[in-house]
Amino acid sequence: MSEPHGRRERKKAQTRQALADAALRLFLERGYDAVSVKDVANAADVAVTTLFKHFPSKEALLFDLDADLEAALVSAVRDRTPGRSIPAALRDHILEWAVKVVADERMAAIRRMVEETPALSEYARRMWVRHETALAHAIAEECGAPADDLACATLARFTLEAAGLVQRHADPCEAANVIFGLLEQGWTAQRPSRR
Repeated sequence: MSEPHGRRERKKAQTRQALADAALRLFLERGYDAVSVKDVANAADVAVTTLFKHFPSKEALLFDLDADLEAALVSAVRDRTPGRSIPAALRDHILEWAVKVVADERMAAIRRMVEETPALSEYARRMWVRHETALAHAIAEECGAPADDLACATLARFTLEAAGLVQRHADPCEAANVIFGLLEQGWTAQRPSRR
């Protein structure tokens, strides 16, 4: 009984990946605005209704790494080196992520497309800041603060907003140092009682 279920799940995953791959290829070839969901469905050899079973919108076709990003952010806080401050651990994580995005040609092309397409840049921002609650809760947990602690929520919000600034700066390392230096100072002044 478990084999058909496994086969069905593999087939769904393959269809989802085929759609994401087709969308990316078409978006990079023609530009986001010149590609319709029907074009993507045709390129992946599925119906438009099938596309919408896997992706809620055209924008979502481009952003399929959401859960991994959130898990990595939370892990940066929870698995940091003992004695390392939370802002410093987040700085390292955001800088590593930004450097990878800038260095990878495909990711750089996607980033340019997102920046040049208002619908995509707004969607990307919304998707990225969705992780705020999970990150804030991880920070609060590490500090022994209540889940709704304002200092933890603020650090989470500014960390997520800082990612774009670091990524777009000519010197990502310098940008990360400046931004997270400011966050570290504010955190040190306002953080909950436990480190």
